[in-house]
Amino acid sequence: MKKRFTLEEANNLLPLLQPLLGQLLEHQARLATLYRPIQPLLRQAALNVGSADTTQLTVEMMAIEKLSAEIRSYGCLLKDIKVGLIDFLSEQDGREVYLCWRYGELEITHYHLLEEGFSERRLI
Repeated sequence: MKKRFTLEEANNLLPLLQPLLGQLLEHQARLATLYRPIQPLLRQAALNVGSADTTQLTVEMMAIEKLSAEIRSYGCLLKDIKVGLIDFLSEQDGREVYLCWRYGELEITHYHLLEEGFSERRLI
């Protein structure tokens, strides 16, 4: 059974989640920077697992997975690691919804239906 959050419970987690998500976004940016220049080489040849570039790629990917798992361990859903989007399962007016928070926002002020996404979010 998935954890359901009240608005207060979800907002109380933000001070714990914000630094984790900040680190995750930093690793994601480094991964993208490392991957772009070597992407054509990776397509043409077998991966040289001993190179410095591929070693750093592995380090960044492992850090991203560790931080993602830690964020998910709180019971929330990491929806988009590129923009830092987290959803918290909740209930409003007798139906399940997601409380929706984006990295940088001071508190949770929006929600959306389960079958909707960020672009359809509404003010609480």
